[in-house]
Amino acid sequence: MSHRTRAQERADEIDISPTRLLADIERLTGELEAARRQSDEYLALLQRERAEFSNYKRRTAEERERELGLAGEDLIRKVLTIADDFDRAIDARPTDFEGNAWADGIAAIDRKLQALLQSEGVNRIDASPGKSFDPREHDAIANVPAKGRRDGEIVEEVRRGYRLRDRVLRPALVAVAAGSKSAGNDERPTETTESTTDTSND
Repeated sequence: MSHRTRAQERADEIDISPTRLLADIERLTGELEAARRQSDEYLALLQRERAEFSNYKRRTAEERERELGLAGEDLIRKVLTIADDFDRAIDARPTDFEGNAWADGIAAIDRKLQALLQSEGVNRIDASPGKSFDPREHDAIANVPAKGRRDGEIVEEVRRGYRLRDRVLRPALVAVAAGSKSAGNDERPTETTESTTDTSND
């Protein structure tokens, strides 16, 4: 009487017929495809979650930067009012204060204040007399009939304007020449009008 080992008995129990093997292969192939699909779904979900988180971080950073920028702008605007006071004080300085140590100290503080503003990206808008008026940078608060000047030419800078990097923070307040094209044409229209009036009365 032969004794069969447990391994031999297990081997006899295994169905190794071609039909069974083919069915097992098809079943395992189906399970593999299902596992791959599930893996692809998990990967797509992970990528989508990562993209949404990246967008959230970007939006949060932009909002925080915008809020800080607004807070910074408010502070800069307040500093500009102090700069205006320095401008007025220096412009109104009596001539006999030339070389006065106290007056020179005020001027030095003004220069430091302007340097501080420039370090924060704040620069003056050019509104010097003779420059053409630009509504994007200048705010006309007065029209001045000035002979020898073009219409729209800046006659006087009333208050400095400033730009924060590439954006106008505060337009310059200016007086602008109006009603005079050139010095040579100032009297000619008056003469023509008088001549026309005399003819009509005849």
